[in-house]
Amino acid sequence: MRIGVSLPVRELKDDLAAIRDFAQLAEELGFTHLRIPEQIARPDSGHLHEPFTLLAYLAACTESIELVPSVIVLPARQTVLVAKQAAEVDLLSGGRLRMGAGVGGSRDEFEALGQDFATRGRRCTEQIQLLKRLWTEPAVTFEGEFDRLHATGIDPLPVQRPIPIWIGGAAAPVRSVLQRIGEHANGWFALCSPEDYAALRATIDGFAEAAGRRSSDIGAESGVGIHGRSEAEWTSIVKAREATGVSHLCMRTLGGGLDAHGHLAALKHLRSVLDAR
Repeated sequence: MRIGVSLPVRELKDDLAAIRDFAQLAEELGFTHLRIPEQIARPDSGHLHEPFTLLAYLAACTESIELVPSVIVLPARQTVLVAKQAAEVDLLSGGRLRMGAGVGGSRDEFEALGQDFATRGRRCTEQIQLLKRLWTEPAVTFEGEFDRLHATGIDPLPVQRPIPIWIGGAAAPVRSVLQRIGEHANGWFALCSPEDYAALRATIDGFAEAAGRRSSDIGAESGVGIHGRSEAEWTSIVKAREATGVSHLCMRTLGGGLDAHGHLAALKHLRSVLDAR
């Protein structure tokens, strides 16, 4: 199982040195990936940087850790521009981008960006199909419900062709989200409880197999926060998540109002406890 960490941007805020130090320490300690939250126009989500821009900065500050925006609210954004931004981050990082995608839940954000909240599910599915082509073909002709292209492409193409797309959803995702994961995604951010995981995973696997895909090719990632929990409590949750069979785990130091030094210390302690299990 690959174990990564979430970048605590809400608490590190504009301290770019602290953001760099956290990312570099995570890489040095052997965490496999770094997750970065998304925000464009949702002030209720807290202090968050635009993820592609922040990832470009982190690509230059790190060498091997995988960079994971989780999740880009895809239907709130223009598809070709997302393709270009993601390809650029993948190129700058040497092929280290794993892009999370989701439909979002803020009607106000969609209105602020001039996008239709009601059609976001259908648009997300179409966008994923188009993104894969834009990342692998120099010129794309596409006639969809939401995007229409004639011999249009991006240059340069990314290192990964295509960039892997992982889909996130609510704690109790609706059937259409599970279908989108099974038919189109490389992985699933499993926000559900360990008890609900097996049934939801079986539904995803069924959609994958019906689409002619191998369910084993679809990864799954769960998260574990350590704030407000004893060491025994959060390690027990880690064990429960491991027992579900997820391929990835994301640990979080966020939530305790820690300063930069506090987050670095928490990251070191987290690594030492995981290594001692």
